[in-house]
Amino acid sequence: MGDSIYIGGGGENQNEAQRLLLKQANRHGIVAGATGTGKTVTLQIMAEGFSSEGVPVFCADVKGDLSGIAKSGSETFKLHEAFTSRASKIGFEDYSYHDVPAVFWDVFAEKGHAVRSTIAEMGPTLLSRLMDLSETQEGVLTVAFEYADDEGLLLLDLKDLQKLLIHLGDKEVREEVSLRYGNVATASLSAIQRNLLRLEREGAELFFGEPALDLSHIMRNADDGRGIVNVLDATRLINSPKLYSTFLLWLLSELFEQLPEVGDPDKPKLVFFFDEAHLLFKDAPKALVEKIEQVVRLIRSKGVGIYFVTQNPRDLPDSVLAQLGNRIQHALRAYTPTERKGVRAAAESFRPNPAFDTEEVITALGTGEALVSTLDAKSTPGVVQRTLIRPPSSQLGPISDDERAGIMSASPVARQYDKVADRESAYEILNAKEEAAAKEAERLAEQEEKAKRELEKKKTRRRSSRRQSVGEAAMKTATRTIARDVARYVLRGILGGMKRR
Repeated sequence: MGDSIYIGGGGENQNEAQRLLLKQANRHGIVAGATGTGKTVTLQIMAEGFSSEGVPVFCADVKGDLSGIAKSGSETFKLHEAFTSRASKIGFEDYSYHDVPAVFWDVFAEKGHAVRSTIAEMGPTLLSRLMDLSETQEGVLTVAFEYADDEGLLLLDLKDLQKLLIHLGDKEVREEVSLRYGNVATASLSAIQRNLLRLEREGAELFFGEPALDLSHIMRNADDGRGIVNVLDATRLINSPKLYSTFLLWLLSELFEQLPEVGDPDKPKLVFFFDEAHLLFKDAPKALVEKIEQVVRLIRSKGVGIYFVTQNPRDLPDSVLAQLGNRIQHALRAYTPTERKGVRAAAESFRPNPAFDTEEVITALGTGEALVSTLDAKSTPGVVQRTLIRPPSSQLGPISDDERAGIMSASPVARQYDKVADRESAYEILNAKEEAAAKEAERLAEQEEKAKRELEKKKTRRRSSRRQSVGEAAMKTATRTIARDVARYVLRGILGGMKRR
């Protein structure tokens, strides 16, 4: 193993080795260029190079053709002669075909091992971006997370969060939470629920849950010391751009949070390729862009190198571009004034080469050709060189489904992520509380009904004791009549004048 990876041949005759120093690889980089100019092949040969030097790699396969990295190239391939001819021209004497140790991942668990995160790990900030929530709605979601933490409610999957929001919708609970954490409006709860339903339709319920991805599983080396290339199949995921970009951003943030400081290592602990990088910053609020910039700036001290792959460097904010020391620029098109400004900006980002006009060359580059500038041992950007990118040693193009299945069955993480785990969390806890409350309410209702029945019986008995039989009533009536007659006679005798003769 050496101290650099070979990118291609540059110089006047394009046979001067252009290398990326491993010690500078965690200073990040960018691979840019228009569609069809060779960005994916450049990503593939860089991943091969890092793997050969014992550096694990994580990359997204957006188009589906990066899976060929797991299989050796072949002399029967239609481009074999072109590959060997280019290798000879650029002085790549060690060129040969070989496979690369690879592990396939897939959020939807169709073309790779399932890769999951819990709702709690994702957190309210990234979830808010994923759901396009307003500032007010994000505030309510943050309150929900705080309440869940304080009440010991684990948020693992979508049904946990949905159940929590329903719980917060209860009037008494909502009023109590509003007093403790801040106002929780029912309109905001409803808006979040609607967005969760949208995420479900997009397949996000497959991403949230357990077992969550163990970061150590994407930072492994094969038995022969080569770094394992982790390929995330994103052919379906890319159809949900927000989920795609948010997932990769979550992965970066988890690496940043969990990995220890290592300073400036001799080579990276992991190299992370972020394809279709413009999706990360599209419509991103300023606060989120600042957090991304912070992660990019600080994660290199954790031994992680980030390489953004995009069509135009202008897709990235200047604050992020300033952190990217290693640059590979494929051809750009300049048909409009805006595109010409983009070409000019890209040219000005390189250290000039007196041998050619950088701005002019960018639009004249052929497929598989790029302008390359990497950091030297003193972290100084090298003079830009027009470079022929080396041919890949692994297969160019996708492998078959059977070949993929065979690689997955022999994977070091085979069967570890296949089965979903569903331990007790917010959904089960709140359901149990509701059931207990319902039973208690039923018990109290029965007690109240029983008390009412007992009270009614007592009232009935009292009324019964006051009733008289027919004989008793006749006797009392006769007695009262005799008494009145006697009284009338006595009264008349005493008062006089009333007495008849």
